[in-house]
Amino acid sequence: MALEVPYTSIPDMLLRRVAATPDGRAFGSPSADDTAIDWLTWAQVGERTKAIAAGLVSLGIGIEDRVSIVSNTRIEWVLADLGVNLAGAATTTVYPTTEPEDAAYIVADSGSKVVIAEDPKQALKLAGTDNAVTHVVLFDGLPDAAAQPPQLTLAELEERGRARLAETPELIEEIAGRLGPDNLATLIYTSGTTGRPKGVQLTHACWCWEGVAQGGLGLFEPSDMQYLWLPLAHAFGKCLTCGVIHVGAPTYVDGRVDKLVELLPMVRPTLMCAAPRIFEKVYNRTVTTATAGGGLKAKIFGWAVRTGKEKVAREQAGRPVSGALKARYAIAERLVFSQLQQRLGGNLRLLVSGSAPLSRDIAEFFAAANLPIMEGYGLTETSAAIFVNRLGRLKIGSVGEALGDLECRIDHDGEVLVKGTPVMRGYHNLPQETAEAFTEDGFLRTGDIGELDDDGYLTITDRKKDLVKTSGGKYIAPSAIEGMFKAVCPYTSQVVVVGQARNFVTMLVSLDEDAIAAWAAGGPHAGRTYAEIVASPEAEKLVAGYVEELNGKLNRWETVKKFAILPRDLTIEHGEITPSMKIKRRSVEANFSDQIDKMYEGSLAKIPSNHPAATLKTD
Repeated sequence: MALEVPYTSIPDMLLRRVAATPDGRAFGSPSADDTAIDWLTWAQVGERTKAIAAGLVSLGIGIEDRVSIVSNTRIEWVLADLGVNLAGAATTTVYPTTEPEDAAYIVADSGSKVVIAEDPKQALKLAGTDNAVTHVVLFDGLPDAAAQPPQLTLAELEERGRARLAETPELIEEIAGRLGPDNLATLIYTSGTTGRPKGVQLTHACWCWEGVAQGGLGLFEPSDMQYLWLPLAHAFGKCLTCGVIHVGAPTYVDGRVDKLVELLPMVRPTLMCAAPRIFEKVYNRTVTTATAGGGLKAKIFGWAVRTGKEKVAREQAGRPVSGALKARYAIAERLVFSQLQQRLGGNLRLLVSGSAPLSRDIAEFFAAANLPIMEGYGLTETSAAIFVNRLGRLKIGSVGEALGDLECRIDHDGEVLVKGTPVMRGYHNLPQETAEAFTEDGFLRTGDIGELDDDGYLTITDRKKDLVKTSGGKYIAPSAIEGMFKAVCPYTSQVVVVGQARNFVTMLVSLDEDAIAAWAAGGPHAGRTYAEIVASPEAEKLVAGYVEELNGKLNRWETVKKFAILPRDLTIEHGEITPSMKIKRRSVEANFSDQIDKMYEGSLAKIPSNHPAATLKTD
């Protein structure tokens, strides 16, 4: 059944929202001292975005012209993006962590005429490069009077826009009337795991479909309060913005991840979407804190988790929860889980995970704590979300059911194929790559391997290109093993399984700096640097024990024979992870080739010969 989308464009959707609930809270931002939220109503959002749009028109921006935004997530990002769309133009997103060379490439390849930068430092990334940019707009900082192209502040752009609107009051409505569903709305360059980034063309139809598809699922409700910290340069962030415009839910916008835990009690969100890394960090901190001292506290925590997981297992199997188990769970929630709930604001109705695979064990832990995570799935090429679990219909381990009228089938080799309105128009300036991305009958090749069950739930088992084939001919799914280890070892930050064309499987591990420092406190390594702690025999023995536990859950040909603890975490700056927290395996293996080679030589980071893990039988 076709999904009815009543909007022709993002401007149409926004203008209708402004008219429907002008006095309702729309987007909030932190006060100067982080003690309160400064709210904009939908009417105020309408006024400011119209001014930005008219200002862009005064700079020569027209239908489908590109305007790049390079900034961290903040309320001005939302307003600027909507202003670009109200001007009929298309936003080109640039991650603020993008290196100058790549940022310049994206701006030039997209043909952007205006760049909106967070501050002069971001604007400097484009200095001296060959592009079509005519103006630079700054969120923060003072414009350089001598800069070329000329610079102006966002406030000055809005002032220009208000002057233009005074001359032509219906300017924005006229532009909105000329836009159609097939017009380009956004150009997002995939950070990718290999090669040059590709510009994904997403239309107004894509985003309007996303907004409507999220409504009525029990995920977004008008009474919700969303905490939006995700990178707005990523499709996931834009997707959520469209959802709240359609539904009318208020959203607190603040991209400072380091402030997330501190501000949750103030914001008290009912809904928060995140990449798995955030849930992993919460899990790590909770488990290590609860079990660090041992004794009664650790025993109570372990009992509560077992009780919660027993309840979840019964619910997942469709079996009744007995009165005795309900009573035990009530005690567990009061003694243990309520503390975690309060740390996350005390008001969360549900969590949503996307962008990368979520460990089943971690999902079960959060469900046990009455903080269910609705895992979803999507790609930049599908305008983000196309599958998601629903509240009350959660299947842990799956990414849920298809949104709206999306079509999905599994190809002969297990690849997930999808077709529908949210699928991209194509790759910018790359006709051959666009053609290769689709089947003959128009389905997008996702590059992911998955399974559809009889109820329509999709389970992603791995990336098609990430499947590892050992020299013994055995196929291994690295992400599944990596997710299991993150759940087993609460000190983990990142983990990368290695084994392609090798005769056994090894693993690179980076540890969570805060967690491992807390572990070292009070011992001989207290006060030492991360690199010093992880290089110690004690840290190696600690991780070896968790590797043993992991291996007990794996097939013999999947077991990890050796591991190396990395001297630092994986970073975007070193090209090892994407801004959406996906591992770039080739880069990791290249950057740490010495550690990998030594593991296969058998001279570094072996499981100690006197450790039980060393005696595991393997093929």
